[in-house]
Amino acid sequence: MATAIDPSRIKVALLAGGASGEREISLASGAGAREALIEAGFTVDMFDPSVKEDLKRLIGGSYDVAFICLHGRYGEDGTIQGLLEVLGIPYIGSGVWASALAMDKARTKVFYRHFGINTPVNVTLHRGDEYQAETIIAKVGMPCVVKPANEGSAIGVHIVKDADTLMEAISEVFAIDHELLIETYIKGTELTVSVLGNEDPHALPVIEIVPKNKFYDFESKYAPGGSEHICPARLDEEATARVQAMAVAAHKALTCRGVSRTDIIMDEQGVCWVLETNTVPGMTSTSLLPDSARAAGYSFPELCTKLIELAFEDAGK
Repeated sequence: MATAIDPSRIKVALLAGGASGEREISLASGAGAREALIEAGFTVDMFDPSVKEDLKRLIGGSYDVAFICLHGRYGEDGTIQGLLEVLGIPYIGSGVWASALAMDKARTKVFYRHFGINTPVNVTLHRGDEYQAETIIAKVGMPCVVKPANEGSAIGVHIVKDADTLMEAISEVFAIDHELLIETYIKGTELTVSVLGNEDPHALPVIEIVPKNKFYDFESKYAPGGSEHICPARLDEEATARVQAMAVAAHKALTCRGVSRTDIIMDEQGVCWVLETNTVPGMTSTSLLPDSARAAGYSFPELCTKLIELAFEDAGK
């Protein structure tokens, strides 16, 4: 159980921006979290790790905890976590190894399967590999999903329905990442489950996502009105418990800490498939974690406070 803290005595380094393709979303997350943290009573300084002067201020400053709102590379992949470890600053969310693992969708799949977590069949390709559309289709079927192995926010995701489109999608994804994932397309209800905790994590209410586009792409995630979030999801008690258990299992399998959010598809036969796990969920006004926390009784400031309590618990403070 995380120990209650006095926000008025805590100085927070809020990290947002960065150099990934999700920079603008990160800045929006940072702005939302900053407002909530100040409302909760914390003293907050913002830093953009892509700016050298900000890094110097962070290194030379005196902060009790770092609140990470960096999405994608250099923020969600263990990079900034490693710097904070060296500086001795506790931080919210998962550690170096778990962050790097969850960011790598191909290797995440290996751990899902090892721990018996159902996930779509996939093929992993590296830039420079030789490959044939027929061989890929024989394994994953058609339609299938092509996506970068190391990007978030649905950047570069393609749903393809034939061999020609598959080859085009592979070429486009290799332009933004050296590794990609091709997996079986699962048609069904899109669900996401946030998990809070360290040693004894628990799931928050399930969110059902109804995107305006054909899948939960970048626009659906971040544009106002891009998707409808139904929370709690329209599931019966048994299905809700099953989906929540899968999210907790994913959190544990990847050794996540503090917070994670796992995306799941329930197919038309009621079978659930885990797609990926995010270790730095969004904190914008349209983000899923704050929505789910709200349904569980946490205001946005209370959620941010809880994440800092979990960070201190994990750091042994």
